[in-house]
Amino acid sequence: MRIALGLEYDGRAFAGWQSQPHGNTVQDRLNRAISTIAGQPTVTVAAGRTDAGVHALQQVVHFDTEAQRPLNAWVRGVNAHLPDSVAVTWAREVPETFHARFSAFSRSYRYLLLTDPVRPALTAGRIGWYHQPLDVAAMRAAAQCLLGQHDFSSFRASECQAKSPLKHLQQLEIREADGVISFDLLADAFLHHMVRNLVGALLYVGKGSLDAAGLQALLAARDRRLAPPTFMPDGLYLTGVGYPPEFDVPSHAAPARLTLWR
Repeated sequence: MRIALGLEYDGRAFAGWQSQPHGNTVQDRLNRAISTIAGQPTVTVAAGRTDAGVHALQQVVHFDTEAQRPLNAWVRGVNAHLPDSVAVTWAREVPETFHARFSAFSRSYRYLLLTDPVRPALTAGRIGWYHQPLDVAAMRAAAQCLLGQHDFSSFRASECQAKSPLKHLQQLEIREADGVISFDLLADAFLHHMVRNLVGALLYVGKGSLDAAGLQALLAARDRRLAPPTFMPDGLYLTGVGYPPEFDVPSHAAPARLTLWR
């Protein structure tokens, strides 16, 4: 049978999602935990590969198994073999036509940015930080040129393996409350480092080093070398993955699990 899982993790302790020879990735730890419950080697497939230091509130994975287990075993049982920084939040039996990556039609991310003269301590590694106030209205206005389908090569990491730089950015909302700026993005898919590169460019707008026309020109240039540097991973969260309704797979984390990050 094929099982889909929802996954939440703090990315600080891991070298990203994707399995590595050293074994210190989210996928490596999850594969070992599931294999223990299944009693056989098991390999997971994820909706997207998060980088080192990037977090997830709703990563979606699937795996195939011959083991007959109640769904609760794939949640509480697997969690018993995971570190505290990783948790399975739900499990569903899905048809073989479901694929965590290729069945998805959207992904959503949230970036949290603290603007304060002093770096954070309690939320270090879980929120981005900039030491000066930013012009949120200017950032919000400039971001409008990024909406729609574009070639996002200017915001694509050099090691990106995506077949095409064309992506459809459907949402980019920027809000500020209590000194924290949140960026909510929704697209059909994202290029490697795309969210962090977009946030980095918008930060330049917010501090006055780049205006709306400059951001639009940067998008049109399709040249990563012209763009601001990639911003820190600390405040980036994968918050949802969209699937066709026939799979009955949650598209976002449960509201209670999102409370701290609104």
